[in-house]
Amino acid sequence: MTGAAGSLQAPSFGALETWLRARRDSGAKLLIPYVTGGYKGWQRAVEAAAAAGADAIEIGIPFSDPVIDGPVIQQASTAALDEGATPASVLEEARELDTGIPHAVMTYYNICHHQGHERFAAALVEAGVSGAILPDLPYIEAGSWLDDAAEAGIEAILLAAPTTPEHRLGELCGASRGFVYAVGLLGVTGERASLARTATEIAARCLAVTDRPVLTGVGIGSPSQAVEACEVSDGAIIGSTVVRTLMSDGPEAVGELVASYRTALDRG
Repeated sequence: MTGAAGSLQAPSFGALETWLRARRDSGAKLLIPYVTGGYKGWQRAVEAAAAAGADAIEIGIPFSDPVIDGPVIQQASTAALDEGATPASVLEEARELDTGIPHAVMTYYNICHHQGHERFAAALVEAGVSGAILPDLPYIEAGSWLDDAAEAGIEAILLAAPTTPEHRLGELCGASRGFVYAVGLLGVTGERASLARTATEIAARCLAVTDRPVLTGVGIGSPSQAVEACEVSDGAIIGSTVVRTLMSDGPEAVGELVASYRTALDRG
């Protein structure tokens, strides 16, 4: 619609956010599994997860000092690095994937900084990746990365922690692209016996200040916990349980695991 004052246009979203919004608005609870790139069988695990009903895939680029990763993902990352995995090799293998759903990467800012923002973002685009999560880059220091990622067409996904103050939460959710990653608890990734109270609290706080999809991750270790998290949030991110399954039982078992989460979320 146009008028004398100019034109009114619908907001423009990237491929990842457009996809997740459509799924959410159709009534689905979103499910994003994490798979450690470079680990033996990781590509087949990604394909199996997609076929089992994942809405997007988070691909981990291994790093030698993964400060937010718990022991399971650390073990997989170390194994991948020992086998010669590099950011370039993981992204080259990611280019070969044809899952029909968006992909995002999760890695650490040192890798992005070492390559340079523009080069790193361009490499993601070349690999068919839509979004990027850099969990050790605080929002208040992320301005130049957010700008450079947006310029390249990469959706920079930001993390909202239980300790994020109210006066900053709205800005953070507004600056995030793709979705808002609601960190369920303080500490490293890993499965827990029960869902932390903070997981639903931070998701509710985010949803109060944004229409962007909000997904809860860190500390979700069972389908029932994913359902509990999604009573508030738009979806769940599962990592350690997926990687543990990949390491112990192989890629096909990852598909079976993701299917169990998909079924639980669909049943509510």
